[in-house]
Order: sequence, then C-alpha cells, then structure tokens
Amino acid sequence: METKEERTEVTERIKTFEDALKETGRPDVPEFSDVPEDLRDYFKAQYKAIVITEALNEGWEADWEDENQEKYILWFLTKSPSGFAFSAAHFSFTSPYAGNASRLCFKTRVLAKYAGEQFLDIWKDLILK
Repeated sequence: METKEERTEVTERIKTFEDALKETGRPDVPEFSDVPEDLRDYFKAQYKAIVITEALNEGWEADWEDENQEKYILWFLTKSPSGFAFSAAHFSFTSPYAGNASRLCFKTRVLAKYAGEQFLDIWKDLILK
C-alpha cells in the first residue's frame, strides 16, 4: 500500500484533463444538451476547470468563513503576443473579487500557477467563449 510520503506530487500526477478525471472519479464532460447550443462550450470548459481544480487541491476546499485562509485565484492577460496568457496567481483572505468563481481557487500559489500554465487552453475556453 502506498504511503502519503511515497505518493507522487499532484503536479506530477495531473498533467492532462483525463488525469484530473481519474484523480477525482468524476465522469467525462457532459454534453450539456439541455443548454442552448451557443453556451455549451462555456459549460464544458467550466466543468473541466472545476474538475482540474478539485484534482489539484486534493480534497482541500476553501473555507469562506476563515478570513485568514489564503485562497489563490488566477488572472490572465487577453492582449499578450499569443492572444491569451497566464498572468499571475493572487490570493484573498476574504471573498473573491466579483467575477471570480469561488470553486476555482487553489490552496497554494504553486498550484494556481501550475493550473494556469498547464491548462491554459481550458482556461481560455472558459474565459473567452
């Protein structure tokens, strides 16, 4: 049986969305057939972002009543040379800024930065679609 010390770092285990599905036990992306067609890609990207966040946080959930707990959220640049790029991971001791999904926060800056860089295409789909 694998001990906690022997377990591979989460950033080594989660390299793809499929890895995140396996880690969380979540089913594959729903078709969202009951959602208007022009919104389906957004909801698919939202689902993927939630699963990735859950996998990387390894069961950690933000305690929004604990104002001393750091919660890291992602920021992106939409006018980079590539058109979309990870910018930074910021934290808040209280609630997230308006427009940031509280389910999509990370327990550490390292995990937030990893998620923003490793899964850039998913975040781009979520934010720009």
